[in-house]
Amino acid sequence: MNWDNMPLVVILVLAVIGNNQSVSLAVAVLLVMKFLGLTTWISSIENHGLDIGITILTMVVLTPLALGRVSIVDMMVAFKTQAGLVAIIVGMIVSWVATQGLYFLKASPEATTALIIGTIGGVCFLNGLAIGPLIAGGVAAMIINLLNSLKQ
Repeated sequence: MNWDNMPLVVILVLAVIGNNQSVSLAVAVLLVMKFLGLTTWISSIENHGLDIGITILTMVVLTPLALGRVSIVDMMVAFKTQAGLVAIIVGMIVSWVATQGLYFLKASPEATTALIIGTIGGVCFLNGLAIGPLIAGGVAAMIINLLNSLKQ
């Protein structure tokens, strides 16, 4: 086996140990694609996967609306309760933080590896979700910006 595959194999082992099916499946698919020589497909996933994934996640979140389980009245109630208002504000903040994370990951490839390791650890051992790198990147960017501003 090619040593270039070892990080994926290690992540696969951690995912299996951590009983995380989504990470196990993702790594297994990537390994199979590598073994079959489908590197252009892997490059396409790298280039377009995030947009496709965010679109699918957005569809999942909007599914209750499409199925009629949430009405316009239900949505208006969210503006009238403390929990609803907090959820709206936090949703907006986290969305912005994720955007900062996307910029950070593109600008700091050296941090991407560390964020991936942290996310895999969180997914495998803390029952987290693999969506973490964007949020983690945003939080990391904010902390780094804060530390840089304190140095000046």
